[in-house]
Amino acid sequence: KRKRNLPSLPPGPDSITCMLTGKISHFNNFNKMVASAKAAVPTVTDQAAAMQLSQCAKNLATSLAELRTASQKAHEACGPMEIDSALNTVQTLKNELQDAKMAAVDGQLKPLPGETLEKCTQDLGSTSKAVGSSMAQLLTCAAQGNEHYTGVAARETAQALKTLAQAARGVAASTTDPVAAHAMLDSARDVMEGSAMLIQEAKQALAAPGDADSQQRLAQVAKAVSHSLNNCVNCLPGQKDVDVALKSIGESSKKLLVDSLPPSSKSFQEAQSELNQAAADLNQSAGEVVHATRGQSGELAAASGKFSDDFDEFLDAGIEMAGQAQTKEDQIQVIGNLKSISMASSKLLLAAKSLSVDPGAPNAKNLLAAAARAVTESINQLITLCTQQAPGQKECDNALRELETVKGMLDNPNEPVSDLSYFDCIESVMENSKVLGESMAGISQNAKTGDLLVFGECVGVASKALCGLTEAAAQAAYLVGISDPNSQAGQQGLVDPIQFARANQAIQMAHCGLTLLHFVQSAKEVANSTANLVKTIKALDGDFSEENRNKCRIATAPLIEAVENLTAFASNPEFVSIPAQISTEGSRAQEPILVSAKTMLESSSSLIKTARSLAINPKDPPTWSVLAGHSHTVSDSIKSLITSIRDKAPGQRECDFSIDGINRCIRDIEQASLAAVSQSLATRDDISVEALQEQLTSVVQEIGHLIDPIATAARGEAAQLGHKVTQLASYFEPLVLAAVGVASKTLNHQQQMTVLDQSKTLAESALQMLYAAKEGGGNPKASHTHDAITEAAQLMKEAVDDIMVTLNEAASEVGMVGGMVDSIAEAMTKLDEGTPPDPKGTFVDYQTTVVKYSKAIAVTAQEMVRNYFNQGLASQMTNDYGHLALQGRMAAATAEPEEIGFQIRTRVQELGHGCIFLVQKAGALQICPTDSYTKRELIECARAVTEKVSLVLSALQAGNKGTQACITAASAVSGIIADLDTTIMFATAGTLNAENNESFADHRSVLLKKMEESKALVEDTKLLVSGAASSQDKLAQAAQSSANTITQLAEVVKLGAASLGSDDPETQVVLINAIKDVAKALSDLIDDPSMYQLKGAAKVMVTNVTSLLKTVKAVEDEATRGTRALEATIEYIKQELTVFQSSEVPEKTSSPEESIRMTKGITMATAKAVAAGNSCRQEDVIATANLSRKAVADMLTACKQASYHPDVSEEVRERALRFGTECTVGYLELLEHVLLILQKATPELKHQLASFSKRVAGAVTELIQSAEAMKGTEWVDPEDPTVIAETELLGAAASIEAAAKKLEQLKPRAKPKQADETLDFEEQILEAAKSIAAATSALVKSASAAQRELVAQGKVGAIPANAADDGQWSQGLISAARMVAAATSNLCEAANASVQGHASEEKLISSAKQVAASTAQLLVACKVKADHDSEAMRRLQAAGNAVKRASDNLVRAAQKAAFGKAEDDDVVVKTKFVGGIAQIIAAQEEMLKKERELEEARKKLAQIRQQQYKFLPTELREDEG
Repeated sequence: KRKRNLPSLPPGPDSITCMLTGKISHFNNFNKMVASAKAAVPTVTDQAAAMQLSQCAKNLATSLAELRTASQKAHEACGPMEIDSALNTVQTLKNELQDAKMAAVDGQLKPLPGETLEKCTQDLGSTSKAVGSSMAQLLTCAAQGNEHYTGVAARETAQALKTLAQAARGVAASTTDPVAAHAMLDSARDVMEGSAMLIQEAKQALAAPGDADSQQRLAQVAKAVSHSLNNCVNCLPGQKDVDVALKSIGESSKKLLVDSLPPSSKSFQEAQSELNQAAADLNQSAGEVVHATRGQSGELAAASGKFSDDFDEFLDAGIEMAGQAQTKEDQIQVIGNLKSISMASSKLLLAAKSLSVDPGAPNAKNLLAAAARAVTESINQLITLCTQQAPGQKECDNALRELETVKGMLDNPNEPVSDLSYFDCIESVMENSKVLGESMAGISQNAKTGDLLVFGECVGVASKALCGLTEAAAQAAYLVGISDPNSQAGQQGLVDPIQFARANQAIQMAHCGLTLLHFVQSAKEVANSTANLVKTIKALDGDFSEENRNKCRIATAPLIEAVENLTAFASNPEFVSIPAQISTEGSRAQEPILVSAKTMLESSSSLIKTARSLAINPKDPPTWSVLAGHSHTVSDSIKSLITSIRDKAPGQRECDFSIDGINRCIRDIEQASLAAVSQSLATRDDISVEALQEQLTSVVQEIGHLIDPIATAARGEAAQLGHKVTQLASYFEPLVLAAVGVASKTLNHQQQMTVLDQSKTLAESALQMLYAAKEGGGNPKASHTHDAITEAAQLMKEAVDDIMVTLNEAASEVGMVGGMVDSIAEAMTKLDEGTPPDPKGTFVDYQTTVVKYSKAIAVTAQEMVRNYFNQGLASQMTNDYGHLALQGRMAAATAEPEEIGFQIRTRVQELGHGCIFLVQKAGALQICPTDSYTKRELIECARAVTEKVSLVLSALQAGNKGTQACITAASAVSGIIADLDTTIMFATAGTLNAENNESFADHRSVLLKKMEESKALVEDTKLLVSGAASSQDKLAQAAQSSANTITQLAEVVKLGAASLGSDDPETQVVLINAIKDVAKALSDLIDDPSMYQLKGAAKVMVTNVTSLLKTVKAVEDEATRGTRALEATIEYIKQELTVFQSSEVPEKTSSPEESIRMTKGITMATAKAVAAGNSCRQEDVIATANLSRKAVADMLTACKQASYHPDVSEEVRERALRFGTECTVGYLELLEHVLLILQKATPELKHQLASFSKRVAGAVTELIQSAEAMKGTEWVDPEDPTVIAETELLGAAASIEAAAKKLEQLKPRAKPKQADETLDFEEQILEAAKSIAAATSALVKSASAAQRELVAQGKVGAIPANAADDGQWSQGLISAARMVAAATSNLCEAANASVQGHASEEKLISSAKQVAASTAQLLVACKVKADHDSEAMRRLQAAGNAVKRASDNLVRAAQKAAFGKAEDDDVVVKTKFVGGIAQIIAAQEEMLKKERELEEARKKLAQIRQQQYKFLPTELREDEG
C-alpha cells in the first residue's frame, strides 16, 4: 500500500536520495517482519496458509538481501548528494509551514484524519529530541570534515524535521486558541529556517575543514536552531505555564542571594508552625504535579502554578526561620538547605515538563518520581535542622512524608525502578523485612520506656526499610509483569539516559547511522574541556583572584556546551530503551505483590502516626491496642509480600507447562516409532513429502534459534525465561506432526527410524534443557546450575545439527534446496544485524577461521562439478557458509579501518549470493541429471563461487597488512641478528679482515652519515608504537621502513668493523655488539604483544640507537672507546636483567649443572673487571666489556631455564631467581665502579674494588647452593673424580649396549648352496659376540653400582678428603672402564667383518681375548677398596665370569671355524720336478715372512704394554706384578 501511494518523483538526485533513505529506514522493520513470519510458520495449522506464508517470507528475505546489496552500491554513488537533498527537503518543509500559516489565518487549517491534540503533542515532543540529536551529530561531523557522516546526519536531520513539521501542523490545527496555533507554526518555521542555514554552513565547513571562522559560524547557527527548537516545544499546551512556574521559582530564589537577612519579627513557635505547614503544603503540591503529568495538559498547568505559589510561601517561611538562627553558621546552613530545595523543585518541574511532552520516553516516570523524592528529602532535612519539637516527632513526620512519596512506585509499575534482578529483589525484601521487624520492636519498646532519642532513630531506620521494601516490591512486580508470555518485554538501549541526565545535571549544578564517531568525539570534547577547567581551577586555588575566577568561568562554558551536545545526541530515540508493554495476564500476576506492598505502606503509616502519639502520651491503653493491630497488619502484609514474590518467580510456571507439553510429544513419537517398527504407520495423504520436509526443516531451524536465548535467560535473565520457554514448547507439536508425516511417506525403513529417532533425541535434549533452565531460574548467583545449562544447550545444538544434516541430504536427493537457500540467506542477513557481540579474539583469529571456511567452500564448489550427484555437498556448503558468515561478521567488526570491515562484509554477502545460485543449480540437476544446459550453468556458478572466495581472501589480506608486514620484518631482523652472531665469532677468532686493505678512516665518513640516517630508526619506532594503536597501513609502513633501515645499518657497521683489522678483535666485537643490541631491541619491539610492553620496548630501542651512535664516534678514540664499550655493556646487562625478571616462562629448561657451569664465566669476568679497574688500560676494559656480556647473559639464561624445570619447587625457584638477580646487580655495581675509576682514578676507589668483587662472589656462592637445592640430595660435584668415574662407567655401558644393538641387526652373509656347512659357525660367532656385548654391559653397570656402594660406605668420599689417593683409584677405574668399552666395540666390529667375509678369524679371537683381559683389569680396579662379601661385589664377580665365559665361547667358535677352513683347503702338489721345487721355495719364503712379522708384532705388543704400565695406578701394578 505504501508503495502504491508514493508520489511519482522526477528523476534526479533528490528523488534517488529520497528513495534510498526510505528503503534504508525500513530495512530493519522488513527483517523483523521476515523473522516473525518464519517463527509463525510452524504454528499455523492451515497447511496451505503455512506454505504460502513460508514462501512469501523466503521471497521477501531473498529480495531484501538483493535490495540491500544494490542500495549499498547506489548509496556509495549518491552519497555526496545527501546534503543538497536534505537542504531541499528542509526548504520544502519551510514553504509548507508558511502555507499552513496562511490557512490558519484564514481559518481553513484542519487536522488530518487520525490527528488529535494529545497525539500531535506527544509526536512533537519525542521528535524534538531526534532533531536535537541529529543536529548535534551534523555539527560534530561537519567540524571534523567527514563528508560521509555529515551526509548521513543531514539526511537524518531532514527526516526528523519532516516529522516535526507534521506534528507542529497537527498541534496548530487541533488547538482552539488561534494565537497558540500561530505561535506554534511560526516557531516551527523558525526551526526550519535555522536548520536550512545549519545544513548550508555544514556544507561550507566541509569545503574548508579547519577554518576557524567557518567553525564559529557553525556553532552560532547551531545555538540559534537549538533556541528555536526550545521555543517550538514551549508553544505546546501547558508548557508555558510550567515555564512560568520555573521562572517564578528562580525569581523567588533570588531572595537567598542577599548578604544578610533581616531579623525575624515572629516568635520561634510561630515561625516553626508556619514552616511545618508550608512544608506539608509544598510536599502535597509536589505529589499533585506528579499526578498531573498523567492527565490533561491543563491539569499540569494548574498543578505547576500551585506548586510555584506553595514554594514561594515555603521560601518565605524558611527565610523567617533563618532569621531566628542564633549564629551566622546556623543561618548559612539554613540558607544552604533552602537552595537545595529550590534546585530540587526546579528539577521536579523540568521532569514533569519532559514527561508531559513525551510520555513514552524511557524512564521518564522514574526520573519524575526520583525528583519528587528529592524534594521530600530536602524538605525533611530542613525541618530536621530548624524545628525543635519533642524528640521523635519530626522523625515521624519525615517518615510519613517519605512513605507518601514512594507510594507512587506501586501505581502501574511498567518500568524498572532499579537494576535489581528478581532474586536480588527477594534478598532485598528479606533483609529489609528483618530490619523493619527489629525497628518496629524498638519503636514499641522505646515508646513504652520513654527513650525518645532511640525511638526517633528506630523510626528513621523503619522508614528506610519500608522504602527499600517498596522499591524491591515494585521492581519484582515489574519483572513478573514482563515475564508473562503475553507481555512485550522492553529492550535495553545503547546508552542509559538516566546516567546522562544525572551527569549533565551534576555538571550544570557545579557550574565550574548510528555512529560511534559522534560519541567518541563528544566524549573527547568533554574530556578536553574538563582538563582545561581543572587547570584553571588549580590556578584559582593557588591565587583566588578576580582574574582567575573569570578564567575559570570562561573554561566552564565549553564544558557545559560539550556535555549538552553529548546529552542531546544520547537522547536520540534510536539509542534509548523501548519500554515494556505488560499484558492483562501480566497485570493480574502483579496484583498480589502490589496489594501486599500497598497494605504494608498504609498500615506502616498508621503505625508511625500511632507511635507518634504514644511518644507524647505513653500511658494511653487504647492507643497501645491500636499500635498492636497495625503492627500485626504490617507483619502479615510483609509475609504475604514475600510469599507472593516467591510464588510468582518468573518462568517457573511456564517451564512446568512446557515440560508437560514436551513429554506428551515424546510419547507421541514413541507411539509412531512402535508403529513404524510393526509396519503399521499410517501414511498422510493430505500433504506432499516435500511440504512435510520443508515444515520439519523450518521448525527445527526455529528451535535451533532459541537454544542460546534460553540458555542466556536461564543463567541471568529471569524475565525472559517464560517467553523463550513458551515459544520453544510451541514448536514441538508441529515438530512431531511433521516428523511422523515425513516418516510415514518414507519407503526406506532405516530412514524412517532415523527421522523419528533424531526427532525424539531433539525432544529429549529440549526436555533436559528445560529442567536445567527451571533449576537455574534466571538467577545469576546460582552458578552451580550454569554448567548443566551449558551442557544441555550443547546437546540440544548437536541434536539440531544431526537432524538438519539428515533433512538436507534427503532434500538434496529430490532436488529440494529451499531450506538450504533459506539458511544461506539468513546467514547473509545476520551480517548486517546491528552491533556484533564483544569480540573474544583478534582480527587474526577470525581471519584464520574465515580463510579455512572460504577454502572449504571453494573445494566443495569444485567437488560439486565433478560429483553433482553427491547429495551431501550442497548441505556441506550451506553449513560452511553459516560458519563463514558468523566469523566474517566478527572479522569485519575487528578490522581496521572501517572501510576494510565494510569490504569484508560486502564480499562475504556476494559469496552468499554465489552459494545460493550454486545450490539451486545443484538441486535442479538432481531433478534432471541429463540436462546439459543446467550442468553448464552449474559449472559457471562454481567458477563464480571460486572467484568470490578469492575476493573474500583478498579483502581479509587487506585487513591484515600491518600484521603481515610485522611478521616479514621480524623474520628479516632475526636473520640480521644471526648474521651478526656469526660475524662476532669471526672477529673473536681474529679472522675478520677488510677487503683491499681498507682502514677504518676510509669508512668513517660513510659510517657517520649512515649513523645520522639511523635516527630514522627512532622515527620508525614512534611509527610502530602509534601504528600498532591505529591503522594497519601505518603499521605496515613502519615495519617495512624499520626493517630496511636496520638491514642497511648492519651492513655498514660490519664493513666498518672489518676495516678495524683482525689485530684489534675486541674493538671489532664492541662495534658489532652495538648494532646487534639495536637489532635485538627492534625485534622485541615488533614482537611485543601488549601496548604497555610496546612502550617499554620503544624506550629500549631509542636507548640502543643512541648507544650505537656514541660507540661509532668513540671507535677511533683510544682514550674513550673502552669507556664507551663498558657503558654499552652496562646498558645491555640492565636490559637482560629486565628480561630475566619478567614473568615469561622460558621455552626450554636446562639442568642445575649447566647453571653451575655458567657461574664460572661470572667468576672469570669478575677477575677481569677487577684487573681492568686496577690497570685502567682501555684494552683491558674492552675485553672485560665483551666478556661480561656473554658471561652475564649465559648465566641469566641458564639460571632461569634451570629454575623453571618441572622438578624444581616454587620455593627453590624463587630463591634461585633472587640470587640470580643479586649476582647480576652486584656485577653491575662492579662495572659501574670500574667506569667511575676510568673517569677519575684514585687509590681509594681502586681499593673498593675488592668489596664489590666479594659481593659478586657471595652471590655466586648462593646461586650455586640454589642449584644444589634444585638437584636435591642427588647433587654431585661435576669435578669430583668419583663422579667422573661413575659417568665413564655409565657411558661405557651405553656404548656397549649400542654396539650390542648393532650386532642384533646383523645376519650371516648369504652363500652358495654348497657352503651350507659353514653357516652354523657364523651364527655361533654372532651369538657369542652378542653374549659378550650383553655381559660386558652388565659388568660395567655392576662396577658402577659397586663404586656407588663404596661412596655410600665412606671408603671413597663424595668429595674426597684425600684427593690424591681416591683420585688415583678413580683414574684406574675410569681407564679400565674405557678399555672394556673400546675392546667390546672392537669385538663387535671384528664379528661384523668376520660374518661379512672381510676379516680373519684370528682378529676375532684376538678381540675376544682383549675383552677378557680388559674385563680382568676392571675387576681388579673395583676390588681394590671393596668389601669382598658385599652384594655388589658378588654381582660384579658374576658379571665378570659371564664375560669370561662368553669370550671363551667366541674363541672356541672362531678356532673351530678356522680349523674347519684349514681342513677344507686342499693343497695341489705339482708333479713336475722344477715346478715342485719352486712350490717348496715359495712356501718356505712365506713361512719366513710370517715368522718375521710375528716377531715384530710381539715386540710391538711388549712396547705398548710397557708404555701403558707407566700410567697404571699403584694397585693395578702390584696386582699384575
